[in-house]
Amino acid sequence: MLAIEFDRRLVRALREVVAARPGVEVVGADALRIDWRAALGTEPWTMASNLPYNVAVPVLLRMLEQAPRVSPLVVMVQREVADRLAARPGTPAYGAVSVKVAYRADVQTLRRVPREVFWPRPTIESAVVRLTRRPPRLAVAVEPRALFFVVDVAFAERRKTMRNALVRLGLAPSDAARTLEDAAIDPSARPGRLGVEEFAELTAALVGRGAVLAP
Repeated sequence: MLAIEFDRRLVRALREVVAARPGVEVVGADALRIDWRAALGTEPWTMASNLPYNVAVPVLLRMLEQAPRVSPLVVMVQREVADRLAARPGTPAYGAVSVKVAYRADVQTLRRVPREVFWPRPTIESAVVRLTRRPPRLAVAVEPRALFFVVDVAFAERRKTMRNALVRLGLAPSDAARTLEDAAIDPSARPGRLGVEEFAELTAALVGRGAVLAP
């Protein structure tokens, strides 16, 4: 078992608590900076964590990208974050995070956690979710960084059409419409209606037209 603790003041105390358990290692590190491949090696792992709510999303996205031997990931997060992780196209919580997670994992909300079970009682509700890693299920192969760049541009103005999103990428309006049609996407569609498959088709169409997709 590997425990990652950011607060260096707690590391020593935690090591004392688990000293009698030789299979437990406490590492003082930042989950947003640690080299996961070096820390975890080649063994399979399961993640169980009550994530700090202000960094839950970047931690999970980084784990999915850089820790391929970890699955499933079972975490408690803010309820709104859980909704975003598991959201499907066309639902209010659906956004860029939903697409990025859906690229690499299936998400299941295991249970809601009411405020009343905590002391002191917080102002927010929580939820436990399970992310089960799997290979991308896409009809076209695209580079993840390019795909996520297109997703971020689209959701930066989620109420605008996908034609507007491609114009912001530098395409002329007529070229934007043709590129979307090549990907079988209605130019007037909003990003919240597109699944990861549609975004992948669009990314492939943009790359085919020579677009440079990089953050």
